[in-house]
Amino acid sequence: MENKQELIHRLKEQIIKQLKLEDKKPEDIGDHDPLFVEGLGLDSIDALELIVLLQQEYNIKLKNAEEGQDVFRSIDTMADYILEHERK
Repeated sequence: MENKQELIHRLKEQIIKQLKLEDKKPEDIGDHDPLFVEGLGLDSIDALELIVLLQQEYNIKLKNAEEGQDVFRSIDTMADYILEHERK
């Protein structure tokens, strides 16, 4: 089991790859930066890609869209969610 900082770095790499953000590096993305609107500026199509990423890489399925809004607030909130649900 990796620690939270390792998971955050891996998530940043996965998001860059999954969303084809070639102009970004992991260090360009703040742990607490918003992923949507300001911050990374992701949109609803990117949200679907993040849902797929959670399912494929971490075997985690979101229950509903409202849950997704909380989970995908930032890299930090994604890491917390993954760590919480990996243990179950």
